[in-house]
Amino acid sequence: MKVSKTDINPGAGFETGKRSFLKMALVIGASAAFLPTAASAQPAAWRRQGWRKTDFSKTSVKLSEIISGGPPKDGIPPIDKPTFVPVSKAKGLAPTDPVLTVADGKTARTYPLQILIWHEIVNDVFNGRPLAVTYCPLCNSGIVFERTVNGQVLDFGTSGKLRNSDLVMYDRQSESWWQQFTGEAIVGEFTGTKLKPIPARLESFKDFKARFPNGEVLARPKVPRPYGRNPYAGYDTSKKPFLYRGEMPKGIEPLARVVVVRREGKKPLIVGMAHLRKARQLVIDNVTLNWTAGQASALDTSVISRGRDVGSVVVQTRAQMAI
Repeated sequence: MKVSKTDINPGAGFETGKRSFLKMALVIGASAAFLPTAASAQPAAWRRQGWRKTDFSKTSVKLSEIISGGPPKDGIPPIDKPTFVPVSKAKGLAPTDPVLTVADGKTARTYPLQILIWHEIVNDVFNGRPLAVTYCPLCNSGIVFERTVNGQVLDFGTSGKLRNSDLVMYDRQSESWWQQFTGEAIVGEFTGTKLKPIPARLESFKDFKARFPNGEVLARPKVPRPYGRNPYAGYDTSKKPFLYRGEMPKGIEPLARVVVVRREGKKPLIVGMAHLRKARQLVIDNVTLNWTAGQASALDTSVISRGRDVGSVVVQTRAQMAI
């Protein structure tokens, strides 16, 4: 998409294995005691788990790469009927709370990670545009997609599966499986189809209020969840990603945060967060990256708002970009 001096924050994430999975965003409740078996990667076993509509004859990846994260289909329930409150009436959010923001001119909505971490996906309609707001905590990847494909509006849920420690989503219409980080269908009828990403920003609640004093905030669903608590306490300092089978990266900690800027027609620009934080501003290949303090990590302490300060990143460019 074409942008002109538009702020774009692709988020801060963890780097894992040969590929850099920038991770702006949700998987919860996975059991560390779960040990995947060969049978768990077989379509016959998956069909017995309820995947009767999924066309397993169509796939762009090895099915053995897809493993259970613990919960069953929609065991992590997405939010299908989101409600919002004015920013002035939002409760339970500290200034440092991390939020994922989408904006259209002067209109903006933000989705607190303290909610997304328990639901992973919000099926929303923003200014008439159907959106899937997604967050994978194991990757710290918060990404927003258009959920209209070839004129059909898709509704997304959580499969309970992981690939490269990243959330595998599914659409309820065909039950195809989609990789959250890339937005690409990897199994089923829609295999090879990519969702269109929408510019979004991971920032502190304080920064959102300053930018959009008339903005809207996702309200807590009326379900029994300990919103504000982090079910992955200490994950920021883990030695390796959860249920990740690939090689560990060289020269950088496996869970070190990185910023990835995707640009049309060019290789992704990948910058280590520690390097950017030290410099505060970097200009690389006509892309300007700025780091500011004030955003808590959602994956550090048991209370999200008290997490270590990981800061926020804003990317500015005049070139065509896709994030």
